[in-house]
Amino acid sequence: MNYMENYKRWLDNPKLDAESRRELEAIADNHDEIELRFLGNLEFGTGGLRGTMGAGLNKMNVYTVAQATQGMAEMIALEGGDAKAHGVVIAYDSRNNSALFSQTAAEVLSANGIRVYLFDGVRPTPELSFAIRHLGCIAGINITASHNPKEYNGYKAYWEDGAQLPPQHADVISAKIKEIDIFDGVKHDDFDAAVKTGKIRIIGNEVDRVYLENVLAQRVKLDAVKKVAEDFSVVYTPLHGAGHKLVPEALRASGLTKLYTVKEQMVLDGNFPTVKKPNPELPDAFTLGIKLANEVGSDLIIATDPDSDRMGAMTRTADGSFVTITGNQMASLLLDYIFTALRENGGIPSDAYAVKTIVSTELATAICRANGVKLYNVLTGFKFIGEVIKEHEARGEGTFLFGFEESYGYLKGTYARDKDAVCAAMLAVEMAAYYKAKGMTLYDALQKLYAKYGYYGEKSLDVYMEGLDGIERRARTMQSLREHTPKEICGTPVAFVGDYLAEKITYLADGKTEPTGLPKSDVLYFGLANGDVAVVRPSGTEPKIKIYYLASAENAAALAEKLDKYAKATDTLVK
Repeated sequence: MNYMENYKRWLDNPKLDAESRRELEAIADNHDEIELRFLGNLEFGTGGLRGTMGAGLNKMNVYTVAQATQGMAEMIALEGGDAKAHGVVIAYDSRNNSALFSQTAAEVLSANGIRVYLFDGVRPTPELSFAIRHLGCIAGINITASHNPKEYNGYKAYWEDGAQLPPQHADVISAKIKEIDIFDGVKHDDFDAAVKTGKIRIIGNEVDRVYLENVLAQRVKLDAVKKVAEDFSVVYTPLHGAGHKLVPEALRASGLTKLYTVKEQMVLDGNFPTVKKPNPELPDAFTLGIKLANEVGSDLIIATDPDSDRMGAMTRTADGSFVTITGNQMASLLLDYIFTALRENGGIPSDAYAVKTIVSTELATAICRANGVKLYNVLTGFKFIGEVIKEHEARGEGTFLFGFEESYGYLKGTYARDKDAVCAAMLAVEMAAYYKAKGMTLYDALQKLYAKYGYYGEKSLDVYMEGLDGIERRARTMQSLREHTPKEICGTPVAFVGDYLAEKITYLADGKTEPTGLPKSDVLYFGLANGDVAVVRPSGTEPKIKIYYLASAENAAALAEKLDKYAKATDTLVK
């Protein structure tokens, strides 16, 4: 069917709810909007679904959620054996409609004969990852759009290892979605009846307790916070999201007595009324936190995003003002701190390893090299970090110390297979307390890190390609870069190109090639002759192409100048 036929079918279907019908009737004369909503299904990938909420095939609503869940149920059935009996656990965040979408998913799974565990309220994404393994489930679903604006919601799908779906399973679900009639091809149970009969089991504090025990087990210096408790204070904000309960519990359990929470942002609210975007990567998200920190004299401000998998922080500088610690800087600080603390505790395990994504800071490479720790580089996406952990566990070797990605995601320990802001907040506070005892802030520690390993910095830019032809434009841009490989960037020769879609690295000087050793992905990695890096990839969740520059220099000023130069050249790289 074409988009107008899809539109009319929705309007004429008796199963369509009254509110959705009114919404669709209101756009009857707006053919561009109709086409945008009904040209095709919301794309399902390894990250699941994500989009703005509303009526239509290309929107997040109870119908697209139910259709995707039916696809997931049928994929689980293909696994055979007792896959259904293992069950699926469902969590959700504080976004508008998240509770409704999670209930919808539970009804569909239950109707397909699959045991369902549903959390009794909002929970952090990493707890969902933990719960899959803890409960022995075959899969998991989390209703969240992470740090996106309030108009968005999403559907993250996980497999039995606690990581997001592998490509082969995502492909099956994507194909199923295209086959399943969105109104007549989806099974539903009555929610209350399914709960009453035990087909849907409501879970809560009993899982929280075990999850929190695993988080607290990741502390490196058990007494670090207690040593400075009288003179050390922290401000925390969950940005209206799922960290509101467990982050404060973890911080207090680690010994923090002076914890101040941003009252206005402790309220669960999917409209995120106090921020433009609920994203701890953005300084604006810290406005109320800074105000409170200055009132109480806090040393550190911590913020987590709505599903509490990303953690951001601000620390005081020498003049008392607050400065952002970027995701790469926090990861480098934590990595160095963990190694330092382990040495003070008796030593780093001889088989220790860490994992980062290819777009994350090369400062981590320098830190791991200096400490004799193996560092793995993986594709963007925390599931790839989880895969490295899984492979090591399967071989019965290696001690995982830390994994991270530049977008404010960190994991220590193997209890979960996704980034964990609850654990990251606890470790950041522990690290800040450790340096507090030495008369240092995290800003001081960062400067010391640069002095020891060199000045490394990163800059990422987004080139939005929205609209009906957005997907095609992004594909054309990537293809053009492959066909017309840049020979230099800002006057610096390109030494090699890693094309992760073609799964090969090509050295421009002699044309020699070698395999990337990583899964196929639409990513281009340009290694420059001076050691800097540029990476280009289309976003998996938003209509844009992302460009990352990773650079190093002899001092902070030279680094800033170099990164600014690269940023200004972006329009010649991505057109």
